[in-house]
Amino acid sequence: MKQFSIIGLSGYISPRHVKAIKETHNNLRAATDPHDNVGFIDATFPETSFFTEFERFDRYMDKLQNQAAGIDYVSVCSPNYLHDSHIKAALRWNADAICEKPLVLNPWNLDSLERLEKETGKRVWNILQLRLHPSIIALKKKIDSSPKDVIHDIDLTYITARGLWYYASWKGDVSKSGGVATNIGIHFFDMLTWIFGAVKKNTVQLNSHDRAAGFLQLEKANVRWFLSINAATLPDSIKSKGQTTYRSIEVDGQELEFSHGFTDLHTESYKQIIAGNGFGIEEARTSIEIVHAIRTQKPIGLVGTYHPLAKLKPSSHPFGI
Repeated sequence: MKQFSIIGLSGYISPRHVKAIKETHNNLRAATDPHDNVGFIDATFPETSFFTEFERFDRYMDKLQNQAAGIDYVSVCSPNYLHDSHIKAALRWNADAICEKPLVLNPWNLDSLERLEKETGKRVWNILQLRLHPSIIALKKKIDSSPKDVIHDIDLTYITARGLWYYASWKGDVSKSGGVATNIGIHFFDMLTWIFGAVKKNTVQLNSHDRAAGFLQLEKANVRWFLSINAATLPDSIKSKGQTTYRSIEVDGQELEFSHGFTDLHTESYKQIIAGNGFGIEEARTSIEIVHAIRTQKPIGLVGTYHPLAKLKPSSHPFGI
């Protein structure tokens, strides 16, 4: 049985990590979060030591590492801008780190993590669960076996509506979240480059508080992409059903069906990591470089090849900023 701790237990994504720890028959020994609304773990790990102050958690982690049965893995579920610091803390506690996307916000932060991996002998693992989705794996096999000179046309659309709370949280602060493309798009960019190869050109046409759009030229694909957190950009067919999320990937005009099969991907990710087959720093690098380039480029407007939804009228910032 492996011993785990979690940084960021009260966040949106942490229940998937708790579920994965439970379903892989391991133990959650300790956790921390500034907020104490974490009672959901009573159903799985009621004996977990919990701290609202990181300093006390740090002291407890040091204590555990001086015992025979220390912590094997630290799961990092904290806000994006804290990932780098919390991963480093995990390695210094002599534990592997399992981190949600994005691993870090800036590509150069990966280099310091690699140095610390070598110093400590511990590993940094990134949750890249789309690489484990059966439909995505099938598509990769199909592309890998197709002629190498074929260039595919792809439309990526991901809209997940967020309320006004989003802009008051760390997610609405670009310096903390990385913006829309980082916060909701990075796993799609990872998946596309995993299947269709390296980036040859990365053009940003639109990048605002609630949406982003651009064009990616990959080795084996031309990708028009559109990402949004504004419910007004949802297709009417989705709105009529009362749904707030829309995912679509069209490959050469054909829809890739991958709307199902997401529920167990964190558990499968944990199984692979514990077996030593997870995705490390280098696997995460390309997608981090993509979203960093998107964040730091000046959008060129609707020039050249662009996603049809990019033509939608931009909204004003809800807080008038």
